[in-house]
Amino acid sequence: TALKLDTLVGDIEDAVSSVMNKNLKKHSSTQNSDEMRLLAIKTLKMTEEVLTSVTKTRPKWARLVSAVDHRVDRALAVLRPQAIADHRALLASLGWPPPLSTLTSSNPDRKSAEVPNPLFTMQGDLKHQYCENFLALCRLQELQSQRKSRQLEGFNREVALRQPLWAIEELVNPISLASQLHFSKWVDKPEFIFALVYKITKDYVDSMDELLQPLVDEAMLVGYSCREEWISAMVTSLSTYLAKEIFPVYVGQLDEESATGIRSQARISWLHLVDLMISFDKRVRSLVEHSGILLSFQEDGNLLKISSLCVFCDRPDWLDLWAEIELSEALDKLKPEMDDERNWRMKVQGAVLSSVPEDFKSPAISSAFLRHLSSMIDRCRSLPSISLRSRFLRLGGAPITRKFLDCILQRCQEAEGLTALTDDDAIIKVANSINAAHYFESVIKEWCEDVFFLEMELNQGDQLGLSVSEYGSREEPIKGSEGGIFDEEIGKLGEFRAQWVEKISVVILRGFDAQSRDYMKNRRQWQEKGEEGWTVSKSLLVALDYLQGKVLVVEESLNRIDFVGVWRSLAAGVDRLVFQNILMSNVKFYDGGVERFDSDLQVLFGVFGAWCLRPEGFFPKAIEGLKLLKMGEKQLQDSLAGGEKWMKDSGIRHLSVTETEKIVRSRFPSNHFLQPSTTAYALEHLLFLNFSQDHFE
Repeated sequence: TALKLDTLVGDIEDAVSSVMNKNLKKHSSTQNSDEMRLLAIKTLKMTEEVLTSVTKTRPKWARLVSAVDHRVDRALAVLRPQAIADHRALLASLGWPPPLSTLTSSNPDRKSAEVPNPLFTMQGDLKHQYCENFLALCRLQELQSQRKSRQLEGFNREVALRQPLWAIEELVNPISLASQLHFSKWVDKPEFIFALVYKITKDYVDSMDELLQPLVDEAMLVGYSCREEWISAMVTSLSTYLAKEIFPVYVGQLDEESATGIRSQARISWLHLVDLMISFDKRVRSLVEHSGILLSFQEDGNLLKISSLCVFCDRPDWLDLWAEIELSEALDKLKPEMDDERNWRMKVQGAVLSSVPEDFKSPAISSAFLRHLSSMIDRCRSLPSISLRSRFLRLGGAPITRKFLDCILQRCQEAEGLTALTDDDAIIKVANSINAAHYFESVIKEWCEDVFFLEMELNQGDQLGLSVSEYGSREEPIKGSEGGIFDEEIGKLGEFRAQWVEKISVVILRGFDAQSRDYMKNRRQWQEKGEEGWTVSKSLLVALDYLQGKVLVVEESLNRIDFVGVWRSLAAGVDRLVFQNILMSNVKFYDGGVERFDSDLQVLFGVFGAWCLRPEGFFPKAIEGLKLLKMGEKQLQDSLAGGEKWMKDSGIRHLSVTETEKIVRSRFPSNHFLQPSTTAYALEHLLFLNFSQDHFE
């Protein structure tokens, strides 16, 4: 094996030496030089096959393999540059690059067919020679790929093996240099730069498929598409120029604006440039789609190669600057909409940005915020990396949501500060803010179920916030980069709704407590029958009227889901009031008082009956207290002796043993019942005039 390898390597070195000698002679035959190069490549391939076999079958022969690799690397270090130099000379003789004067003509409607394509016009020996030279470069690259694959066995080979197609790079480089002469004149008009690059890319892309792809296939260069490589190389050349020449100028303008404090066109120019990049990437992607290879870009993570926005991959500080500008522009546009009171009164008509059928009665301002947020999300979709999109939205999109939350919170606090929410207008104002928050939250939640956001959530560990000391960028991931993009904001919107729904409930409950204070403190009424002709205590009517009126105002202005939270919270609060102020206040219940208490509770349940079928289920303590009061004397005696077991058997589940005993001891037999008299009514009237309980008794 050693002798065989020594012979093969000697043949390679002789062939390489012969190629070099023939190129040094002025009148040497080009054909002989090409033949010697092909012979060298063929021998290299045979050598690589032997080395691959030895590596697999004789892993201990590492020194032999290393010695051969060392000599082969020296031969390739001579062969590849010479092959590329010959290829460049051949391209120049073909007339490549074509003149760009026709491409930059002032007539934009000039047809692509009028631009001469040297790849299509070459004929005869010249065409044969170019094809052989192209084929030799491809075979040389395929050989290099095999060697790397063997040498990197056991490592992440995909990263190192994937290289641009050398032959296509040699086509793009001279065109790129020629184009930059025009680019330098268009720094202030970048639209011309993108137009020229797109036109060149489109005009020559068909020749890649028709003429060069068969040669790549013949060289057995697996995984390469000439169309893809041509488009990728053109986009890369554009991105490189933008990063070196255009963006630094725009960043300098922004720094100058920041230093002087004078508003200039720098931000507008930046956004215009980004618009051009997004539009260019969409047009380029349509060129790729014609070959049916867009999926391969996505699967291999090579979308970066066909996106001019890849400039932000190496410069995350520029991405942060872009997000900051987008955010500033969005907030500037939102300010007049926030100040317009009509946007807080008008309701969103239909599900404009969401498929959720629920009507949240949301004011139009929430739709305005969502439109700007949606626009920012759409703009970042063109970014070629998931980590870039995630970072952009955290820096530019999430602050819009936080601004919206601050805005509705401020309106609620203003309403609370003026009237403590006792006024109907204040309640309506808070209800509108709750509606806006719920609609905003539901739309964002629906968006976050899209694959676009799910990919970012799964890619948490691939954040772009790594150290980029060369550019003085951030050295840590941005704050709140864990979890979904809007998880924190969604949580805060939910907390806001819960907090202000509870505040509305507390305010109404406090008013009900004030209105029913006389009713709650009238201990004598539970020893008497109800007023004749009345199914409810008169002193309770005012409180119930207040409660019903307030709840109807809330129902009219608040969305259905949050309204359920309000009335349920109210029901629980009223239940506590009745239980503490009546059942737990050591009053004496006679038969007439129990009937009166039962009638009052039924009317109270009727107020809540408009929103549920069994309102008594939301007053567990009051209803179980009434149940105890209505029991017979023997049952009451058993309750005192039975304890928890008796309570469980009797369906008393929401009261403690102590509370149960207290209610049972407040029940008195019917023979102690007092008939209501004129004196009783007079004493009740004195109570209404704020006499103390001691005077009443």
